[in-house]
Amino acid sequence: MSLSFCINPFYYQRRATREVKVGNVGIGGDNPIRVQSMITCDTMDATASIQQTIELADAGCEIVRITAPTVKDARNLENIVQGLRERGCDVPIVADIHFKPEAAIEAAKWVEKVRINPGNYADSKKFLIREYTDEQYTAELNRIRERFSPLVDLCKKRGIAMRIGTNHGSLSDRILNRYGDTPLGMVESALEFARIARDLDYHDFVFSMKASNPKIMIAAYRLLVARLDELGPDWNYPLHLGVTEAGEGEDARIKSAIGIGSLLADGIGDTIRVSLTEDSPHEIPVAKALIENIKKTPNAQRSTLNAQLSFDPFSYQRRATETLAVVPQERDDPGQRIMLGGTELIRVVVRQTTFDQIAHKIDRMGDYKPEIVYETAQIQDVDPRDNSAVAKINAESTPQLVTVRDDVDLPVIAAFRLLAAKLQARHPILLKDVFKKWEGPQGPDSRGTKAAPTFLQTLLTASTNIGSLLCDGIGDAILVQGEEAPGQALRLSYNILQAAGSRIFKTDYVACPSCGRTLFNLQTTTAKIKAATSHLKGVKIAIMGCIVNGPGEMADADFGYVVVARLAK
Repeated sequence: MSLSFCINPFYYQRRATREVKVGNVGIGGDNPIRVQSMITCDTMDATASIQQTIELADAGCEIVRITAPTVKDARNLENIVQGLRERGCDVPIVADIHFKPEAAIEAAKWVEKVRINPGNYADSKKFLIREYTDEQYTAELNRIRERFSPLVDLCKKRGIAMRIGTNHGSLSDRILNRYGDTPLGMVESALEFARIARDLDYHDFVFSMKASNPKIMIAAYRLLVARLDELGPDWNYPLHLGVTEAGEGEDARIKSAIGIGSLLADGIGDTIRVSLTEDSPHEIPVAKALIENIKKTPNAQRSTLNAQLSFDPFSYQRRATETLAVVPQERDDPGQRIMLGGTELIRVVVRQTTFDQIAHKIDRMGDYKPEIVYETAQIQDVDPRDNSAVAKINAESTPQLVTVRDDVDLPVIAAFRLLAAKLQARHPILLKDVFKKWEGPQGPDSRGTKAAPTFLQTLLTASTNIGSLLCDGIGDAILVQGEEAPGQALRLSYNILQAAGSRIFKTDYVACPSCGRTLFNLQTTTAKIKAATSHLKGVKIAIMGCIVNGPGEMADADFGYVVVARLAK
């Protein structure tokens, strides 16, 4: 039996889950997708913790997470929660636990939810390499059961929830030695703890599979969903989504949209957190906009599309096309050609009108230049539902550059997946962010006039649609046409390629969003490091705030910067 990661990859239908209550907020079931965030101050500073939590709640955050690195911090959660309730703030509080089961037990006395990380709850990371026999592995699982069961019993007794939250950057030595640094290892790490909870008849838990690399994050969540479905209908637990260490600014919003947005588009996810190296309230509008985008997706009843996927949803591999040469633009030397498809770079395409607007300054545009003009590239555009039109292209003796027509009334991701499924693999594909330029109101503004989408909405839409398809391995060129400003559209195109790991043209930064474990100003430090290293094209730099994900994420980077936070008092 083949694994399936969603009901149908060609139309939107949200994955059905059981409801898990976090205080007065329901997750999963018939509840809307919830927005979460995390405060950044020292947990021992109750006044600051209360203030930051209220600011998040006022911004629209529905669940707030607070780190509890020690028993003393966990004990102070009582004062924080009491202070919040006295001020009329009833937002549920989640205690974030790493390394110390004793802190989890203390925190569970005061909060509505406890987040534990299977990678370090009962394991210390020493980067040891060893082979486990089945007997030794079973003995380790029994040791974990002894450490984890008391927390499960307390959560069950108090009627509070739990998140079993795996992080790619903090898998245990035991998991790494058996499964490797893989999405499968992330999934199995979480399932080990879930089985213990279920054995104790505790079901009020949520899963998460976070990573800073959107491809890994997407594959891990898909694999988790497939494994849960395989295990049976009563494994229908809600999922919390997040791209961890996304960084700051436009790049972080793009990376988050690629990871979170693509999963939401497949109906996966019940709560989300956009992790930015910025003040936490800045995360909320981005999360809300991602959710609003998904609400606009046509529902299942409007489509009966079905086909064999052209890609493996659990393992990234770029679609194997043939290489072809296209004329970059009409005014170029007719003998000049640019190559795409095969192992060539994924190219950036613009419309002729866009090219005409910027032609006078192309020599000064650096890495954000347009590479191909749509109208001169002999692009074949089809409705992927039109089997005769697709068959005509497949009958061509030479590879053709193909895209979806602008008048197709299908969601972008579904349309391009369908095209890739029906088109012979030798033909390269041009991806688009939208099929029609925005022409009407998504709703009138306060003056009753038509309101154009904001750049954030354009950015999130383009990143979700194009980024998702790139992570599926589909696409040999991209066209952003939802953004009319030529410079912004080109920058967005290249930044999507960078965030998806499809084309590297500048320094790649991985930076955590900061929390009470961090002993320095992460925003200031990140800005200083960027100022000194932004010229290092193709270099990956990790800027970490604590030991939880720092070592693991830095292992995937060329250079790392970390200050270890307090672990004991």
